[in-house]
Amino acid sequence: MKELFRALPCLKGPRIVLERLEDRHAGALAELARSERVYRYLPTFLFEQKYPDAREVIRKLYDEALEESLILGVFDRGGAFCGLAEMYGWRAPIHKISVGYRLLERCWGRGIASEALGLMVRFLCEEAGIEIITASTMTENRASANVLRKNGFELVVSGALEDWGFPEPTVTDKWIS
Repeated sequence: MKELFRALPCLKGPRIVLERLEDRHAGALAELARSERVYRYLPTFLFEQKYPDAREVIRKLYDEALEESLILGVFDRGGAFCGLAEMYGWRAPIHKISVGYRLLERCWGRGIASEALGLMVRFLCEEAGIEIITASTMTENRASANVLRKNGFELVVSGALEDWGFPEPTVTDKWIS
């Protein structure tokens, strides 16, 4: 991932900005990471939940975590933390990457996830040379499926079993753009 993201991008949209997290965002990141409702449709092994201290998570995001993924904060234009946008699973030989996002509950239903995904897709295709972008969702996560559809993703596999860190395999849908 470090080869793909030599410099951390700052992606600006009409209502939001995706950019580097800083120590001052630790409280909001901790709130996100503690939310059972946010994480009910997400894997158990996400980086922001790897360490109990959100400041430690932020300190390690752009060295340790960057080995596997790029995680940017999602902020409204006023600078308020809304959630995280992630690009992971880069496969250089085939120009492929996966994307994900998670938002604070109070930011749901406002189009923020859709705008964040659109910013990631444009950046990855236009500036990073990515040709294939994938995403996975739990089959029950209809809101995330709608975000993907709005951004031109197509459902290519429904009901696939994946290891998301739960005792049993997770039933997921696979999306591609």
